[in-house]
Amino acid sequence: MFDLHRLRLLRELKHRGTLAAVAAALSYAPSSVSQQLSQLEAEAGVPLLEPVGRRVRLTEQAEILVAHTEAVLERLDRAEADIAASLSALSGTLRIASFQTAALALVPTALGLLRERHPGLRVHVTHREPELALPALQARDFDLVLAEEYPGIPHPRPAELEQEDLLDDALHLALPEPAEQPDTRGPMAVLRSLADHPWVMEPEGTAARHWAMTLCRTAGFEPDVRFETTDLLLHLRLVEQKHAAAFLPALVWDGRRPSVDLRQLPRGRRTRRIFTVVRRGGSEHPAIVACRAALQRAVALRTPLP
Repeated sequence: MFDLHRLRLLRELKHRGTLAAVAAALSYAPSSVSQQLSQLEAEAGVPLLEPVGRRVRLTEQAEILVAHTEAVLERLDRAEADIAASLSALSGTLRIASFQTAALALVPTALGLLRERHPGLRVHVTHREPELALPALQARDFDLVLAEEYPGIPHPRPAELEQEDLLDDALHLALPEPAEQPDTRGPMAVLRSLADHPWVMEPEGTAARHWAMTLCRTAGFEPDVRFETTDLLLHLRLVEQKHAAAFLPALVWDGRRPSVDLRQLPRGRRTRRIFTVVRRGGSEHPAIVACRAALQRAVALRTPLP
């Protein structure tokens, strides 16, 4: 009989990568994690870890155990959802991770709706970009993640996660200098006219940066990226102060009148997809259902971009 606690430690190691990271996440000493995994090896009767330099990796037999552990945890999530559904009122804590613009434009309204309808539910929100939030969701640090997908940059769809679309958010080219008269050129020509301007973009390694660089290169130039940040409000301020051009989504204004001159992007590049992600087995939990409904209502209550 395998010990479920030790199986979860093995699963944590797969998702977090190092014994130190597992220990830090669970508030254990690294030696305690190592000892528990050694006992699990004794239970299994086969090696579960093998050294690779200063780190360790899971053996084929360990991967088999982790796959079964995932299935067990999914069933436990379903059991938790069934118990919660049997109660007359929602309680407990729901842990949400959201990227910045969704956190600003959608989450506060959704929180108000949840507080009104489910006062016993405690909601904990963390600002976390999808590149970090989704692995943390798999590691069970969060219960629901708000994520984004840019045009032409397909989002990974791990089998153990479930997605639900929330909205399509329009993307715009933000000009550092307002045009004196309407521009009759096509979107690609307008973009190309900014080839010599400084740009602000999200950091290397993000889907937003990949999409933006691809779009500029398709227009025939390599952008001069002088500012890098995930803070889109800083992107906006740099455009307002005429320091840089940028690509900005409609959620930045949250229904307010844009403070900079915007231009349409080429067809097929004009919207990003925003969606929620949960672990498989958790989508029927009443807290998840209520949160997704509140977010959908928050989308419906938004004022369209003028």
